[in-house]
Amino acid sequence: MKAADFAYEKPGNLADALALLADPDRDASPLAGGQSLVPMMNFRMAMPDLLVDLGALDELRGIAPGAAGGLTIGAMTRYADLEASELVATHAPLIAMALPHIAHAAIRYRGTIGGSVALADPAAEMPALMLAMDAEIEAQSSQGSRRIRAAEFFTGIYDTALAPGELVTAIHITAAPEGRRFAFYELARRHGDYAMAGVAVAATGTNRADPRIAFFSVSDRPVRAIRAEAALQAGDAEDAMAALDEIDFAGDLNADARTKRHLAGVVLKRALGRL
Repeated sequence: MKAADFAYEKPGNLADALALLADPDRDASPLAGGQSLVPMMNFRMAMPDLLVDLGALDELRGIAPGAAGGLTIGAMTRYADLEASELVATHAPLIAMALPHIAHAAIRYRGTIGGSVALADPAAEMPALMLAMDAEIEAQSSQGSRRIRAAEFFTGIYDTALAPGELVTAIHITAAPEGRRFAFYELARRHGDYAMAGVAVAATGTNRADPRIAFFSVSDRPVRAIRAEAALQAGDAEDAMAALDEIDFAGDLNADARTKRHLAGVVLKRALGRL
């Protein structure tokens, strides 16, 4: 299929981009890397009448040290740049672990971190990583800017807390405490395919204190396993597996909900073995 008719603008600065997105008379969509939006438009799953290309906004690119040892990543930073970054490897190792599993190299040379976060595909890795790291998503509009915790950002399938006219401009990752450890695991039919189930885990020290367990491709959004975290905090990994029934599992083209429940236990067990 082909996309429905649309207008195209490529603003040269963020202010102009936000003004275009704020136009109440247009159904405008921002275009980041285009690796998801363009196929969705071709299948007419998305039909904006105005496409706002962010490709010229260098102010939204880059990786920089954040406050107190954290990290700030511009929304238009491509996956390939994240892979090559020593800052990411040092200050956001969970992202570094997951990147090789995200599609294929050609996609990673175009896809952006902000595009993935804003799209909120429940099968994507990056939204779950945001949950596991308790990241903050910076959103801007012509009215100002705000930060939204990842736990409050993802509200449903392809749905977020972004208001009309708001644009993801940066990701803020807080510094991990000393002894913080991370693990990532996903199951896919082939390398580069969408995961059938995946998990990102963070915990501190050998006793796995203050754990965070975030799943993707098992429900209608990335989801934390709160009861499983409590069981792991108490030192019982088997109870953590049993506690996964708290999740509202949802089937997709790869597997039904019952299979997703089984696979969630598999990926969690394997991730904990790497922690």
